[in-house]
Amino acid sequence: MTKTNAIVAQPGSTIRIDQNAAAIYVASLGSESGRRTMLQVLNLIAGSISKNTSASTMDWASLRFQHVAAVRSKLQEHYKPATVNKALAALKGTLRAAWQSGQMSAEDYQKAVSVKGVRGETIPTGRELSSGELAALLSACEEDLSPAGVRDAAIIAVMYSCGLRRAEVITLDYADFDNESGRLSVRGKGKKERTAYITGGAALALSDWLSLRGSCSGALFVSVSKSGALGSTRLTSQAIYNMLQKRANEAGVKKFSPHDMRRTFVSDLLASGADIATVSKMVGHANITTTARYDRRPEDAKRKAASLLHVPYHGRGA
Repeated sequence: MTKTNAIVAQPGSTIRIDQNAAAIYVASLGSESGRRTMLQVLNLIAGSISKNTSASTMDWASLRFQHVAAVRSKLQEHYKPATVNKALAALKGTLRAAWQSGQMSAEDYQKAVSVKGVRGETIPTGRELSSGELAALLSACEEDLSPAGVRDAAIIAVMYSCGLRRAEVITLDYADFDNESGRLSVRGKGKKERTAYITGGAALALSDWLSLRGSCSGALFVSVSKSGALGSTRLTSQAIYNMLQKRANEAGVKKFSPHDMRRTFVSDLLASGADIATVSKMVGHANITTTARYDRRPEDAKRKAASLLHVPYHGRGA
């Protein structure tokens, strides 16, 4: 696609925020991380349409069916289906904002968003942690006799036993936990709330932390200074990431991401026979197909099937 005045604003100019469909769409998203991600995606799309163009300078209302189709085709050359479909969702959301704000006719909008998503399955990134790795992580925390060790054990236990995103961990407040029932109120993506239940070893780990933290209001998990003093500052997402990497190094556990704790929660529950619809609600997935992507049972079945074959090779030493 070539750069035309009908599609983009004049070089260096920025469309007013109340007239920019991308700004309207991004502002409507529930979470800060979601807004940041989709803005990056829209900048990528704008750049694919015309060089040196951004989400703030693109005249989104001027896009038509052929432009959206070309964006889809171009993204397919470089990205996996899931990434392409996420980009198309952002673009369609932006076009909807353009239509709803009176910048685009209903007919042009309907034609533009009729471009279908990309079909195809990809192997999910990341990995599940084994029970031995989880035990090693918690042991590393127990060997740290400082308050940080107690706190980190509680965070790891809660992340795994409730399938929490790290962004959900840092928003937890003391008031969100009911000690009698073990019920935990979680605020997820799009400000959607759900409940989780803390039981078994996770309940014990959280109880040990609360005995140190006390019952004052505020963040459930707070900062701990190098001297072991408890602060009142809420942890950041980066702090959760750094903590997990630190404990992994201490435990000799292969590198993993915070989201892998959530992946392990889903995989272990499904492997134990839990109903997928229930698990989907427990993790706050809007679509059950998202939960199914974490199901490792089909891979286990493939592995078992592969072992049924006999390859008559005995090795050079035979």
